[in-house]
Amino acid sequence: MTKRILVTGGGRGLGAAIVRAAGAAGFDVTFTYRSAGAEAEALVDELRAARPGANPIALPVDLADRAAVETFAEGLEAEDGPYFGFCHNAGMSYDTLAAMVDQDKAEAVMQVNHFTFVRIARALVRPMTRAREGRIVAIGSVAALLANQGNVAYAASKAALLAHVRGLAVETARRGVTVNYIAPGFIDTAMLAKYADHRDRMAAQIPAGRFATPDDVAQVAAFLFSPGAGYITGAVIPVDGGLSAQLAAHR
Repeated sequence: MTKRILVTGGGRGLGAAIVRAAGAAGFDVTFTYRSAGAEAEALVDELRAARPGANPIALPVDLADRAAVETFAEGLEAEDGPYFGFCHNAGMSYDTLAAMVDQDKAEAVMQVNHFTFVRIARALVRPMTRAREGRIVAIGSVAALLANQGNVAYAASKAALLAHVRGLAVETARRGVTVNYIAPGFIDTAMLAKYADHRDRMAAQIPAGRFATPDDVAQVAAFLFSPGAGYITGAVIPVDGGLSAQLAAHR
């Protein structure tokens, strides 16, 4: 029986790369999307063509809507078979100085980036522990580890996600479930389009000299679902081209 993985925010960008990598690894993938309906339909067709017999499923869910997340999670709890894996990739950004944070906007970011993970993980982890196998991967950010001016609300949501990942990892390790956190740096997706004027200067500050491709991160997620990652849990894995390894000020 083919194992199934759930990926949030899988319609485009990094999420679509994770869906492709999981499909290529032999998993059936259910993924959510919000506005990328056409892209999601095309991705389902692509996965079916790449692996005959595959059963990918795309579901529209607005993860910024707490009631919609609750309904979605209740549906997961009502399903018969356990999911083998869950990757929370969906994310929302909010850039402002710490002294200017708007609580409503910050709460919206926290809902998508943190609380959606909390609720969906709650729906999936008990069947995983009963099956004594499961893989949970959270796509966080290097911003949770290092301060970045004007990024405090987003960073706080990703730091909360990290704390939850570590606690869940400790609580589920004896029952065969791994829970890990990937901390990407700058990824070359549409989310960075607003920084186009600063692209070269930003890339020059990264030791690798370039932004990550979506596949750079997706392949790490795919590894964490693989048999070889069975003893890795509670880990924080930077995928940032060395950004978090260097001093911000140097000679």
